[in-house]
Amino acid sequence: MPRLEGVSDHDAGLGAKIAFFFTKRKLAQMTGLETAGMLEPLRMYAHIPRLLNAYGKLEQAEAKLDILSPRQRALAELKSATTVRCEYCVDLGSQIARQWGITDEELLALSNNTADYHNASCFSDIDKLILDYATAISRTPVEVTDQLFEALRAHFDTPQLVGLTHVITLGNLRARFNIALGIGSSGFSGDRVCALPEKQPGPGRT
Repeated sequence: MPRLEGVSDHDAGLGAKIAFFFTKRKLAQMTGLETAGMLEPLRMYAHIPRLLNAYGKLEQAEAKLDILSPRQRALAELKSATTVRCEYCVDLGSQIARQWGITDEELLALSNNTADYHNASCFSDIDKLILDYATAISRTPVEVTDQLFEALRAHFDTPQLVGLTHVITLGNLRARFNIALGIGSSGFSGDRVCALPEKQPGPGRT
């Protein structure tokens, strides 16, 4: 259960009601589903209308980002979600990724540690670089090596690298916001295959 109560439809102001309507419609288009808790993060932002408005514009801008392929965006967003371990983001992201052509095999493979997805034949070399970058950004502390960044530069131009970095860090914002407020899975993936949160390193593991 969320740690705070979100703004209900009844109590929402006009701006929040408009945001709820269009976000619900957009998520339904992207996932093919509607769930009871699909607006939970937005209902939290609705407690501060100006912040809701600003956040909504950020999401709208990211949604229109066309310099990366849907596959690249899906891998970047979902790997950031599994690394930070946000249940809501992993649940929603898995269903969106499925709609964008990511297979069940790929969903399970990207959940695993670096050695496992590097050995997965379902991912191209570029896919693996994206997964490495999303992992490096989403872990604490952030550790993006010069070697990794130069490898990315061989395949992406400057706007694409800025866009890819933004997609991953926005995924981190969503994930950490949801985790802190106790927002869990909303049931988008249901009984379908879903990516799994990355396991926390144990003693002696990195």
